[in-house]
Amino acid sequence: MADHPRTIVVVDDDRSIRLLVSAQLRQHGYQVEVAQDGIEALELIARVQPAIVILDVTMPQLDGFEVLRRLRAFSTVPVILLTGVDDYPHKALGLDLGADDYVTKPFSPSELAARVRAVLRRSGSWQIP
Repeated sequence: MADHPRTIVVVDDDRSIRLLVSAQLRQHGYQVEVAQDGIEALELIARVQPAIVILDVTMPQLDGFEVLRRLRAFSTVPVILLTGVDDYPHKALGLDLGADDYVTKPFSPSELAARVRAVLRRSGSWQIP
């Protein structure tokens, strides 16, 4: 169980995506923390211990797959990958590394919020608002 069970961490190097996803999730009653790269994300996740992470795959320095590899070394927090790459090998790799779901860009913010609720429901992380 997360220390901050109503917190979601959103990680994306695209500011507009961070703002869009954060606004949508806040409308659904979630507390949202954001990171713009993989290094910042790992530090934030370790500090905040969120209930779920929404993680972009394609980022400079440390991509989402490497963040997920490192994250799985110390956490079982549910992760939804959010990426512009829509091919089966890419999806399979993300899921094999421990992602709980995979959403491709462009995406519907309301569908992403529904996927967050579904992953949280399956993980038992908290009561869904």
